[in-house]
Amino acid sequence: MPGSLLLAAPTLLDPSFVDAVVLVLDAGSDGALGVVVNRVAQTPVHAVLPAWTDLVGPPGLLFAGGPVETDGALAVALRRTAGDRPGLRDVAGGLALLDLDAVPASLEDDVAQLRIFAGYAGWGAGQLEAEVAHGDWYVVPGTASDVFRADPTGLRRDVLRRQPGELAWLATRPVDPDVN
Repeated sequence: MPGSLLLAAPTLLDPSFVDAVVLVLDAGSDGALGVVVNRVAQTPVHAVLPAWTDLVGPPGLLFAGGPVETDGALAVALRRTAGDRPGLRDVAGGLALLDLDAVPASLEDDVAQLRIFAGYAGWGAGQLEAEVAHGDWYVVPGTASDVFRADPTGLRRDVLRRQPGELAWLATRPVDPDVN
């Protein structure tokens, strides 16, 4: 499941996740961890983590990664190289978690792009599986281009549109179907 995207179902009304696209970074028997990839914060990276500014891709802003520990940061990198490397932990598909305590210059050759998230989304043991079974989330394959899209506006719609079958229909669903 790491590397997959969670797309909030229209029935998921928690304000933290309405229309959210979450990249799953880790999932196991203890729970799951991810970051919301389609919500840009208005804080420039250079204002809070200036050492990483040169590696951060457009738009150069922090992303609102989720409702948990919003005063902390997680970084997701697109790797140029494969294999173990101090400061990088592989997730899937060329994506890795980057240790923000590492020296940026030591990772420049390994990192093609970087995105930094304020906060994260987390689930306890069995919680995410129960929410998926309840229909709160659609689990779909993700790509690095989803994570590093310069403008994430419309990301949820575009990811839905490329899905097979009836799931693609949700890309054109109005916010309030009763008004349709």
